[in-house]
Amino acid sequence: QVQLVESGGGLVQPGGSLRLSCAASGSIFSRYAMGWYRQAPGKQRELVAIISSGGRTSYADSVKGRFTISRDNGKNMVYLQMNSLKPEDTAVYYCNGVLSPDVYWGQGTQVTVSS
Repeated sequence: QVQLVESGGGLVQPGGSLRLSCAASGSIFSRYAMGWYRQAPGKQRELVAIISSGGRTSYADSVKGRFTISRDNGKNMVYLQMNSLKPEDTAVYYCNGVLSPDVYWGQGTQVTVSS
């Protein structure tokens, strides 16, 4: 099975940047659609960005123009570059991988945007 491990979270000031990384196990990583979700305290988990096995991307309206999802199939990695961060971006960010019928989740990494 696939294991996903996120890293790169932390505390950043509004307007700052962070890059989240998700390391995936397995030799068929390139076939998975990958995504980033986030969940703030008391809120439902929401989709932030996805990237298909073919490299097509989609973003939540709230992060368009600020966040960029990318993948490096040679390294079994997916990234979320987050720029112009806002306090409302504060959440636990989760890496997600899907190759039907299988769905995998990472453990999450905390992102806090605060002065």
